[in-house]
Amino acid sequence: MGETKNPIKFGTDGWRAVIAEDFTFDNIRFCAQGVAEYLKQEGLESRGLIIGYDNRFASEDFAEAVAEVIAGNGIKVFLTPHPVPTPVISFGVAFKETAGAIIITASHNPARWNGLKLRTADGSSAPPEVIAPVEKLIDRALNAGKTNRIPIDLAREKKLVESLDLTPIYLERAAKFVDLDELRRARLKVIVDTMYGVGVGYLKTLLDSSTIDVKEINNERNPAFPGINPEPIAVNLGKLSAAIREHQADIGIAQDGDADRIGIIDEKGEFLTQFQVFALLCLYLLEVRGERGPVVKTITSTSMVDRLGEIYNVPVYETAVGFQYVAPVMVAEDAIIGGEESGGYGFKGHVPERDSVVAALYFLDFMVKTSKTPAQLLEYLYSKVGPHYYHRTDIHFPEDKRVRILTRMRENYPDTIDGVRVVKRDTTDGFRFILADKTWLLIRFSGTEPVLRVYAESDSMARVERLLELGMQLAGVSA
Repeated sequence: MGETKNPIKFGTDGWRAVIAEDFTFDNIRFCAQGVAEYLKQEGLESRGLIIGYDNRFASEDFAEAVAEVIAGNGIKVFLTPHPVPTPVISFGVAFKETAGAIIITASHNPARWNGLKLRTADGSSAPPEVIAPVEKLIDRALNAGKTNRIPIDLAREKKLVESLDLTPIYLERAAKFVDLDELRRARLKVIVDTMYGVGVGYLKTLLDSSTIDVKEINNERNPAFPGINPEPIAVNLGKLSAAIREHQADIGIAQDGDADRIGIIDEKGEFLTQFQVFALLCLYLLEVRGERGPVVKTITSTSMVDRLGEIYNVPVYETAVGFQYVAPVMVAEDAIIGGEESGGYGFKGHVPERDSVVAALYFLDFMVKTSKTPAQLLEYLYSKVGPHYYHRTDIHFPEDKRVRILTRMRENYPDTIDGVRVVKRDTTDGFRFILADKTWLLIRFSGTEPVLRVYAESDSMARVERLLELGMQLAGVSA
């Protein structure tokens, strides 16, 4: 009898799959068994494990299935009593000093998907050196067709599963990152789009006062995510933009499905790209707060950060895509911020993980401290680093075309793009071409879904769109 084909492969941040196809109760139990055996191999089983979940279909049931297996292996489980943001769970790991966490979430993926994120003892995304042995142990469990399980009610009775509400301790911690009293006195109208995810109530609880007005939209649980994917990018934020114009709000803040990523809409209802937000948060830390220290970014992030590094004389480190690569460098270099193109930002003095709540507090504090609107802050940033424009095109493709696309890219390295000489080729994560005028183009596969992404940053939007077309031609695909 041959081995069972294992559909469980971790991507940029965890394993994600379509519910009832590969994301099944059996497969999620095999994942849990692999994690439990890894903790035992590493001598971490006595520290216990936090298990949390998001608002997706049956996430609480999948979380209980995981808890039954972890407890069945004799490891204490701290199970959240309700859906909780990923950054809250990451903070809980550090607070409780557990061996890590398992989070049932597919983050920003469409409604048909669910997933599993793994966090290590520092609360950050599990790096490749953890994922590799975990995947092998999952494979072994799957081929053995066996997991150790104990019914959830019996596990609770035996004190192997304990309910743990992390929200109050997280809110207490988040309140210390800024002068909350000053923020609450600000005459601001803020609209928060929680995108039917788990960020509901967090910013409103922290900020709402008689002066600052915080209004939430899409703040009920709806696993269908009607009309959107829960990713805080422009195409999904039409309702938020319209609400800002209707209510004459000062800013719109969007949080993705598990609330670790953020999107910003300015006072005109216009979307600020993730590049702009990342650069603005760096400028806030460096200029308003006067912090000094390294900045960490992925290869898909903006070159504006490099320019700010030059201006403020701080080093900028670059990693492959995924916070699993950003977090270790943040820790090793004592960085003040780490960020990625997808809208996830982590900060010094906190767990090395993305946190939309802290990012939002920092952005609002930037507005209050400078008395500037989001659009005015962007103008101020451009006065320092020059105008930068960015866009990304996502192309869905049949999985059997992946090899053909890779072969085409490897065999067709251009010497010029858009009439400008290519001065550097980088294959750290995909195919990146840096041009003589600092413009860049990147073509890479998504680590979480069958999507080819084409990115470009340049000095005009027209040039960006032209570069994206050229990138698709290089890959032999069309939008």
